[in-house]
Amino acid sequence: MKKILVTGSAGFIGFHITNYLLKNNWQIIGLDNLNDYYNVKLKKDRLQQLLNQKKEFEFIHADIIETEKLETLFKKHSFDTIIHLAAQAGVRYSLENPRVYIDSNIVGFLNILECCRKYNVKHLIYASSSSVYGLNTKQPFSEKDPVDHPASLYAATKKSNELMAHTYSHLFGLPTTGLRFFTVYGPWGRPDMAIFKFTKAILENKPIDVYNNGKMKRDFTYIDDIVDGIICVVDHIPTYNSTDNFSSPATSKYPFRIYNIGNNKPVELLELISILESTLGRKAKLNLLPMQSGDVMETYADISRLNNEIGFTPVTNIETGIKQFVDWYSIYYQH
Repeated sequence: MKKILVTGSAGFIGFHITNYLLKNNWQIIGLDNLNDYYNVKLKKDRLQQLLNQKKEFEFIHADIIETEKLETLFKKHSFDTIIHLAAQAGVRYSLENPRVYIDSNIVGFLNILECCRKYNVKHLIYASSSSVYGLNTKQPFSEKDPVDHPASLYAATKKSNELMAHTYSHLFGLPTTGLRFFTVYGPWGRPDMAIFKFTKAILENKPIDVYNNGKMKRDFTYIDDIVDGIICVVDHIPTYNSTDNFSSPATSKYPFRIYNIGNNKPVELLELISILESTLGRKAKLNLLPMQSGDVMETYADISRLNNEIGFTPVTNIETGIKQFVDWYSIYYQH
């Protein structure tokens, strides 16, 4: 049986991928620091769902910046695959607390890379972000596009992760796959994300802060589609024949890949709010505001590479995904 380490296993995406793997009889070690970036109760409730399965799951309460704890974990277990999702998330929070992004997303990621190198991990899958496209205006975003103009420190750290992974693939032959996630949503989602915040505000009859007067688009991607994409990638280990994904004219080839993983169908914020109103049966109060620092006008994933090489195709439209989220929210928060 393959043994997988999932970092950030009490986080939104980490919880869902761990839950799927456990239900399909994988042996999983989950690691999370359970920080208070958002309500810790939500993280602990996700974790309890995993522990309740009483299958091949062990949880480690630790932080990826704790080098000795991480080394001990890798020494104890012979991991085939690492699904590295632990990171400091949030574009806007990076304006307020930049140092935590360097600690978690740079120092922590280096610790993961070093452990993978030392203990011969066969495949490192890690979370990048659509935010790396920053101020790019060409649509849809392609992995071949340059990503040299990040609009936030968060985006800059994710771009740095890709560069660091590339270096370890080149120097040490470590197979790495970076996944550029596009605005993931669904049950058990993060409270700092738009769909969660909008739903909460509408149900509490409070105004919604809508930036750039709602004239922004996001490629909202349902969590089940994200899980399907990650599962497809797990056994698709990069080799020395993998194409260099960067836009540089490099001719060398390393066991390194980057993929967009999105829905390929951007939705304007005002349309999203309209779908939420219809699903909730309530009208939203809009507080229209100018563009906020760190934000971008539109995200739109070109997913042809992931489709061609892995066979990934998202199947959940925004209306279905919103209903699934609202149903969960209503039960969890007793609305």
